[in-house]
Amino acid sequence: MISTKNRYIYPINKNDIASITYTKSPAHKGKLKYAVDFIIKEGTKIKAALSGIVIDVKQNSDKGGITKKYDKYGNYIELRHKHKEYSIYEHIKKNGSLVKIGDKVKQGQVIGHSGKTGWTALLGPHLHFDVHKYFGYGKNDYKTLKILWKK
Repeated sequence: MISTKNRYIYPINKNDIASITYTKSPAHKGKLKYAVDFIIKEGTKIKAALSGIVIDVKQNSDKGGITKKYDKYGNYIELRHKHKEYSIYEHIKKNGSLVKIGDKVKQGQVIGHSGKTGWTALLGPHLHFDVHKYFGYGKNDYKTLKILWKK
């Protein structure tokens, strides 16, 4: 098991979280083994879990559903951090990003709003969050890391 070198804060205010799960999503296997889902209301503020640079944003979809066929419709924000770690915030609402590629963000800064785009399985509105490292050159050449949370 490989853990993060950085320590992250929750990307959602604790008072806004209905529950947290690492295992209820059928997608959290293999390379997504250490992903976490924060069950929250649609429109909840999403915060940068660590300072970094925005490297990718998708926010043009308004589609979501319980089957895997919706996976390609998920909106997200991806940040690059020190130690070559990357965090991703998925299922943001259409036009829900408050940042753009190249922006520098500070830990705790609000970067977007949650939604229910993409493959939400049976979880309903939630924020999928993971920290990963790339091991190749393709967009899918990554593995999640066990997240060390800041106390």
